Amino acid sequence: MSLERPLPGGLLERLQQVDTPTVCNAIEVAQGGRGFAGFTRGTMHHSHPGQPPMVGFARTAKIAGLAPPSENAETINARRVAYYRHMADGDAPTVAVVQDMDGARSIAGWWGEVHTAVHKGLGMVGAVTNGVMRDLDVMEPGFQVLAGQIGVSHGFVHVTEVGGPVEVHGLTVAPGDLVHADRHGALVIPPEVIDGLLDAIDRTIANEALILGPAREPGFDIERLEAAWAHFAKVRT
Repeated sequence: MSLERPLPGGLLERLQQVDTPTVCNAIEVAQGGRGFAGFTRGTMHHSHPGQPPMVGFARTAKIAGLAPPSENAETINARRVAYYRHMADGDAPTVAVVQDMDGARSIAGWWGEVHTAVHKGLGMVGAVTNGVMRDLDVMEPGFQVLAGQIGVSHGFVHVTEVGGPVEVHGLTVAPGDLVHADRHGALVIPPEVIDGLLDAIDRTIANEALILGPAREPGFDIERLEAAWAHFAKVRT
């Protein structure tokens, strides 16, 4: 089940301020225990490392490009138009989540100078894909891409499906899912934690401060660590 409704006041702004690992921890705080698994696996490439995270509701599609399409040009062109309409649909913020069906063999640089400009122009904040990005020096400012690969070609790239569930590096995403992503990876925020997530983020940061504060003070030693960790262990998730 996806969530696409107005977020609680202040939550979007807070999500844009904290990195994806912090959100991952906060989801477990909101759920009351460890075991959250709705995130990407493996190392991915980020077009603008160090930028604030992308946060938005997913617009999904599948592409391929290793081989020419088997369908006629009219069908392929109509599906591409449907793709753009889907990406432009709804209120911002939105994130494109695109699965390359060629997987690790992909050569199709869907995400480059042109498409980052186009998708930003359609009101999107970024993209997550297992496929290829290119044109790294001229990608559109203000539009982030988290990709599985970096390459040089566009191959025979074409859209194969619009609007269904997709899988990117082990993460399943449906249209309307709330995505949070940065240089570490991407995750889908479960709808049931939305209302408590703002508080959970603050609690996560406050709990970590129990260790970080003493560790960064002069005179920190093993005794102070043991005392701080005892307190931390009582409150952390």
